[in-house]
Amino acid sequence: MNNRTISVFGSSAPQPGSAAFAEAQRVGKLLAEAGFAVATGGYSGTMTAVSQGAAGAGGHVVGVTCDQIEQFRPLGPNRWVKEEIRYPTLRERLLHLVTHSDGMIVLPGGIGTLSEMTLAWSFLQVGEVPVQPLVLLGDLWRQTVDAFYSPDYVRRRDMDLLLYADNPKTAVAHIVDYFKDA
Repeated sequence: MNNRTISVFGSSAPQPGSAAFAEAQRVGKLLAEAGFAVATGGYSGTMTAVSQGAAGAGGHVVGVTCDQIEQFRPLGPNRWVKEEIRYPTLRERLLHLVTHSDGMIVLPGGIGTLSEMTLAWSFLQVGEVPVQPLVLLGDLWRQTVDAFYSPDYVRRRDMDLLLYADNPKTAVAHIVDYFKDA
C-alpha cells in the first residue's frame, strides 16, 4: 500500500451484470492491485462496483456518505466499504472526495458525476487542490468536453489537466504513471 487514495466518481444507476458495472469493478481491482486505496460516494451502482473490485483485490475502500442522500434514498454504505466518512450534506461529501484525493478517475455518469468532474477540474485549474491526475474514462467525457471547449473561455493548459482513457487499464495506467517517480 502506498498511502495514496484515488477518488472514483460515477453513476449510481449501473446494476450488477451490466457493462458499466463490470468496467467500474475492473477500475477498483486495478487500483487496489497497484497499491492505491479507493474512495467513492459509498453507495450503489459504480460506487458499489469500484468498492467490490478493490475489496476483492485486498484494497482499502473508503465510502464518503451523507445524511442528505439517505433522507431520500434510505440505504447505508455498500458492504465493501471498510472506512466510512460521513457528512451531513451532499456539498461536504463532494468537497471531501475532491479535496482529499491524490488522483481522480471519472466514470461515465449523469448530472452528479458531471458536477464532480467539473468541480475537480476547476479546483485543479485554480490550485485549490494540488496538481494530480484527473482521468476521464469513456467516450462520453471526450464528447462532453469537446462540446464544451471554446478557446475564448478555456485555455489550452487547462484542457491539458484532463487525461482521457478508453478502458480501465489505461485509466489506472495514467494514475500509476503519474506516481511512478514520486
